[in-house]
Amino acid sequence: MFQRWLAKPEGSFLLIGPRRSGKTTFLRETWPEVAYCTLDDFDYLDVARRDPKALFPAPGRTLIIDEIQRVPELTIAVKYALDNLGYRVMLTGSSRIGLLDSAADTLAGRISIRHCPTACWGEDHGAPTHAIFEQQADPLQLRAAARELEEVLLHGSFPEVLTTPPEQRTELLRRYRDTYFTRDLAQLSALDNLDGLRAMLQHFGRSLGSRLAVSNFAREAALSHPTAKKYLGVLFQSDLAFRLLGYQYGPAKRYLRAMKCYFADVGMITALRLQLSAGQILEQFVLSELEKRRKLGFYDCEQLYYYSSTSGAEIDLILEEPEVTRAVEIKTTTAPSRADTRQLEAFVAQDPHKRKAYVFYPGLDYRELGNVICLPVACLYRGR
Repeated sequence: MFQRWLAKPEGSFLLIGPRRSGKTTFLRETWPEVAYCTLDDFDYLDVARRDPKALFPAPGRTLIIDEIQRVPELTIAVKYALDNLGYRVMLTGSSRIGLLDSAADTLAGRISIRHCPTACWGEDHGAPTHAIFEQQADPLQLRAAARELEEVLLHGSFPEVLTTPPEQRTELLRRYRDTYFTRDLAQLSALDNLDGLRAMLQHFGRSLGSRLAVSNFAREAALSHPTAKKYLGVLFQSDLAFRLLGYQYGPAKRYLRAMKCYFADVGMITALRLQLSAGQILEQFVLSELEKRRKLGFYDCEQLYYYSSTSGAEIDLILEEPEVTRAVEIKTTTAPSRADTRQLEAFVAQDPHKRKAYVFYPGLDYRELGNVICLPVACLYRGR
């Protein structure tokens, strides 16, 4: 497996991310000498449920516990091991359902929480080479990346997919759909309507880039409002999807108003056999790549947003950091013009000292249109 861009955590921590994102591989390759147990193994699962202290037989050791979301109550035994036995514990979780609440109640101040998204574009070819918004990528690297863009848009960047021959990747993603994206998710989350979950995934995919209210979602997916809300929550808590909140709303209302939703990795479009427009696929790709980097700590923000003006004009992404707020549009044209940047310029004009504007487009050149910087989509390759 290739070296990930995850920073090596200190102390005890919980590493969360979707199934098949590489959490276990990262831990076992980074700490090969550390004792390991996985709750995917029935024997360890049984011990965790019946006698959790048995997992910590002697003081002063280090232990990796994989898939702890299967027994969230195990965090109580982890707390005991940290406080009384001097353990260092490395935990992984593929679903946050019940897990973060348990960890917050029992492990507050004792562990850090880290994210392991699917791989960033180019992560399998080495360390980052440039800062996406602040530095220009090498022209030869841009051209090489542009030639690979069609492949990554089709198959995405699940680590196992990247190490599989291209002709076998579609079949691998379809297996993910039948296991990790449906049956495993239903089992972990106690969902009893597998057909409803599949319908929800299909409608979710067709709604990429659109504002998604739970009531509309329930109607289109033929689910009751409580069921639709539950299934959407499961998708987000399994880290298979993320949401953009409306920047135009005040902080108190952002979580209550319509959100925009995207998959964690563009390869899920192929896995689910979705027929989407080129614009939807490119928007999904760029936003998921930036969300991965946010989770890795490359951007100093807790949440990504979209923006809608009072006239209804929208901006695809607002990335708000302490010193700068970046507004981003994603265009499929190879020759963006001032007509494509009007909303961005209007947004920047409200606070020109702190706001900056960008357009991602499928070209090869960096260019400026007024106060808007046009970035080649290929600059995401090995960019941080």
